[in-house]
Amino acid sequence: QVYLKESGGRSVNSGESLRLSCTGSGTPFSTYQMGWFRQAPGKEREFVATLNWSGADTRYADSVKGRFTISRDNAKSTVYLQMNSLEPEDTAVYYCAATGLALVTTRLDEFSYWGQGTQVTVSA
Repeated sequence: QVYLKESGGRSVNSGESLRLSCTGSGTPFSTYQMGWFRQAPGKEREFVATLNWSGADTRYADSVKGRFTISRDNAKSTVYLQMNSLEPEDTAVYYCAATGLALVTTRLDEFSYWGQGTQVTVSA
């Protein structure tokens, strides 16, 4: 089992950048595929980005491709989400999640462990 805690969410203006962090504890962090998801008010939780245990294989939602970058530092048991050129449509609670699956997945239901989320608000 892995316990996850996100940080770094805050209010920013459109066009600004923000980096989210998610630190894991428990079972060795490097064994998990890690993902970021988000949920906007009144909407379902959606996939944002994911990467495999080494960080060599990544996937992004079309809406964030070219603006967001996911990375990880297994020595620090931390996964990051660098968000650039933020837009009001990026406003949401951002969650990190972990899965023991070896193959990279973007499916929300295949992630077993979740953090409590961090709020990102982007003003126009």
